[in-house]
Amino acid sequence: MSVKIAVSGAAREAVDRIVPELVSDLVASRITGGDSTLWGTDAEEEAGKRLGWVEAVSVSTPLVPEILALRDTLRAAGVNHFVLGGMGGSSLAPEVITKTAGVELTVLDATDPSQVLSAINDRLETTAVVISSKSGGTTETDSQKRVYEAAFRAAGIDPLERIIVVTDPGSPLDTAARADGYRVFNADPTVGGRYSALTAFGLVPSGLAGVDIQGLLDEADAMSYSLALDEPGNPGLVLGAAIAGARPLKDKLGIVSDGTHIVGFGDWIEQLIAESTGKIGKGILPVVLTTDSPELGENIADLQVLRLVGDYKATEHLNEGDIEITGTLGALMLTWEYAVVVAGRLLGINPFDQPDVESAKKAARGLLDATPSEPEPLFVDGNVEVRATEGLLSQEKTLAEAVATLLATVEPRGYVAVMAYLDRLRDASLAEVRPALAKRTERPTTFGWGPRFLHSTGQFHKGGPAVGTFLQITGYVEEDLAIPDRPFTFGTLITAQAMGDAQVLADHGRPVLRLHVTSRAGLDQVKAVLR
Repeated sequence: MSVKIAVSGAAREAVDRIVPELVSDLVASRITGGDSTLWGTDAEEEAGKRLGWVEAVSVSTPLVPEILALRDTLRAAGVNHFVLGGMGGSSLAPEVITKTAGVELTVLDATDPSQVLSAINDRLETTAVVISSKSGGTTETDSQKRVYEAAFRAAGIDPLERIIVVTDPGSPLDTAARADGYRVFNADPTVGGRYSALTAFGLVPSGLAGVDIQGLLDEADAMSYSLALDEPGNPGLVLGAAIAGARPLKDKLGIVSDGTHIVGFGDWIEQLIAESTGKIGKGILPVVLTTDSPELGENIADLQVLRLVGDYKATEHLNEGDIEITGTLGALMLTWEYAVVVAGRLLGINPFDQPDVESAKKAARGLLDATPSEPEPLFVDGNVEVRATEGLLSQEKTLAEAVATLLATVEPRGYVAVMAYLDRLRDASLAEVRPALAKRTERPTTFGWGPRFLHSTGQFHKGGPAVGTFLQITGYVEEDLAIPDRPFTFGTLITAQAMGDAQVLADHGRPVLRLHVTSRAGLDQVKAVLR
């Protein structure tokens, strides 16, 4: 068995109590057999068309020779740099796969003009781009495709030779791309985006970039038999029970990479858990931590710690934390997919839909149609404009006072979410404020780059337990970028996404403080106050 799990404390009690019931109910074999009744009547229709991931290895294996042949063709044409334009499930898995393999892939899951321009201006002459969208109607990826088409044409390069499309069969993108003559890879339409790591969405960009994708599938295949067994040692059942079965429920899951060879796995798990479980007022909030995160030193009753470890650390006796897990990447991906749908059954939710992701998209589209205009700030402190949900601020006149007021709203079982609509490469140091806020509030704190997180924890923010406190950071646009044949720019798009997200959170009654930096100095000012 290529995945090992050790549990202690509340997780051990949950496993001992719940796994025998799961075995008795034949849950593992029913998942493998595509039984859509496992999650209740309300979820049955959706589940009936979203269980294809259990057969991802057999369905995806025929794609491998096609992907490798295209890689060889592109390499022969001098292409040695690959860009992935995709969001959520289309980007998170390839990012983990390529980073773990030590292979370069530029992941463009952004609408910040600075980040998009940086990607376009990087080795365009030797670049190929994978445009990846399950629905085929994702605004971000449509915009990325348009600007790359224009950039290639301006450089005298035929876009048909450099852009590859991954989408579901029959999607708007599939129809249009085939009509235009693009190379298209279709994914299995019975697999939801966040469960698509081992489908064309994970394999095409990773394989083109140079990953041994057959090896990845082989790792998952070696695990598939164990995951289908109705036995107490089934790692999918054990992990699902551990993360969702504690009494009382520990609904915050701290994910720590501690000696694992896998790079960035917490970000992939974050989406899988948050989008799958955060709905109808329930859910598990994943919190990606580091080994020195303050949360690990606090006695937080509703936080469970999961450590992603190397083989040398996995034992039957835990030194720290409630759960330890180790394994190969392909095996872990399939194990986590099983575990999360098991968790969904235990929580009484449908693990295959994401209703509140669409609500933020709808709000952003409405603002784009109306051309978003910024409301006047409540006040300006230096190079930072301060805005907030109605009633949050009253007499505050400084940035520090506004932040203090926001943090005072954190509830006893709440959490803080920092949401940065900025360039996640240029402004990467902003993420360093997360530990400071966690220490200050003594509560779990997440950090997400917008709009990337909208396809991940964004679902939990609106659909999960209504206990979040939200800090949104937006920024000035040094150089905007037009989107061909669209009435808005990337600068307009990211503004609409931020405003739409804040609007939906406010509609859910949650406090949102928005800090808009008007210069680089303003970002330094924000970091100083938050630290």
